[in-house]
Amino acid sequence: MAVLDDLLARSGGVCEFCGSDEGLELSDVGGTEEAILICATCRTAEAGDPHWRCLEGAVWSGVEAVQIAVWRKLGGLDAAWAVEAREGMMLEPEVLARAQAGLPVEGVIHRDSNGTVLAAGDTVTLIKDLPVKGAGFTAKRGTAVRGISLVAENAGHIEGRVEGQRIVILTEFVKKR
Repeated sequence: MAVLDDLLARSGGVCEFCGSDEGLELSDVGGTEEAILICATCRTAEAGDPHWRCLEGAVWSGVEAVQIAVWRKLGGLDAAWAVEAREGMMLEPEVLARAQAGLPVEGVIHRDSNGTVLAAGDTVTLIKDLPVKGAGFTAKRGTAVRGISLVAENAGHIEGRVEGQRIVILTEFVKKR
């Protein structure tokens, strides 16, 4: 609970992307040990949603975790304004290196079962029950996996935390939220 309290204090009780105060939840920044606070709309908006224009303001955040999350999210949006905003971000070299860490090898594109492009830090939902080898449990259909990491050299694999265990999941068994 202390982490949530710290994030609420840091963000002023609003989404660190858009500034909304509704439906706030922790969101892991994939590939880091950090988290940010985002609203329900930012968790569920599709790539073409005009809501993402809020990132043009979020690029100016002084919080490294937010900078990393914004940089990655902008990279997953196919719009001229997003490319321009990402290229205009002023990141310290070590922050940029952390933002780029865990990104796929050039030419390797991770797609969910519907063909939607996945990015590090996305939230996905399992579309079938998956037995987890070596862990002794089954990850149930409908389970949300937040803050995924991409396996750089294999477009068919992602990593995520289910029931407290970090596991590798085949992309054919997930859909992006």
